Amino acid sequence: MSDTFLPTFEHLATAIILLDEESHVAYLNSAAENLFALGSKSLIGHPLQHIFTNTEQLATAIQHALTNNASYIEHHLTLGIPPHNKLHLRCTATPLQFNKHLLLEFHTIDRPLKLAREEQMLDQTQANRLLLRNLAHEIKNPLGGIRGAAQLLEYELEKPSMREYTQVVIQESDRLVSLMEKLLTPQHKPNFSSLNIHEVLERVRSVVLAEFPKNISIQRDYDISLPELMGDKEQLIQTILNLVCNATQSMQGHGNIVLRTRISRQITLMKKRHRLAVAVQVIDNGPGIPTHLHDKIFYPLVSGRDNGHGLGLTLAQDFVSQHEGSIGFDSEPGRTCFTVMLPLKSSEQ
Repeated sequence: MSDTFLPTFEHLATAIILLDEESHVAYLNSAAENLFALGSKSLIGHPLQHIFTNTEQLATAIQHALTNNASYIEHHLTLGIPPHNKLHLRCTATPLQFNKHLLLEFHTIDRPLKLAREEQMLDQTQANRLLLRNLAHEIKNPLGGIRGAAQLLEYELEKPSMREYTQVVIQESDRLVSLMEKLLTPQHKPNFSSLNIHEVLERVRSVVLAEFPKNISIQRDYDISLPELMGDKEQLIQTILNLVCNATQSMQGHGNIVLRTRISRQITLMKKRHRLAVAVQVIDNGPGIPTHLHDKIFYPLVSGRDNGHGLGLTLAQDFVSQHEGSIGFDSEPGRTCFTVMLPLKSSEQ
């Protein structure tokens, strides 16, 4: 095929795949790589049925277009992407007269829903911050009273040995106040610096394996070609650690976790379009998140565990939003996948 049109396709936000005369993939643009989370090297030269599952609808659309030598639109197409993902799409198949290629154009049906959810996440994050600040304030006030009372009591005690107990009260009160400031009111601006996301993941991996050395398996699936990004290392460590700890606790300390990194192209985050973003996934084979919690799992004090405090995901969402990224999940029994998207700014690319 002539390369004349390829630069035009490359700048389209629409996912484009070109098939040659033998119905093998001849080209796909960046939007298609991002949509299917697959690199061009793994697709070009292969027939679609070797790449996707549930291709019957797509094959029918292609046959209609070729038979009638005209564009054919399949409005409700479901494509499977091994090993687990499924996409709901609208596909237009158009024969190209000049070189007998076939152009496939894909639109995600749920894109408006994704944008609405992102808008909801922004509003929710702001509400969460306000709630957590108020909660921290309400907790710190009685702690200050407890500390003051312990100091007054200490002055009245004659036996030095008894003062050890008041010192415990004072020290623990100070520790809890510090904890409230650090965990419940993350108001300080992120300390951005250039970092390798895999250093963050390796730190989390070592911490979790130290706590669960025998019964938890953490597998790496890294794209080592990822460039460095600008981020707050401590915030990102805490974010991923919260996700991995939630996974281990949901599996009761027995199971498998996969840490995966990939590059995403032409993606919108926090209402901004980015040419590149880093996708970090935490995947576990636990029981899954109960369906009734799917719409409120990021709310403060909401937890799927009886002993959970419901702050880990709220803080993770807050930290990710400070990086102008997004966090989401897919969950079913036997597989839960949290995905953190972090933009690569133009200076980093």
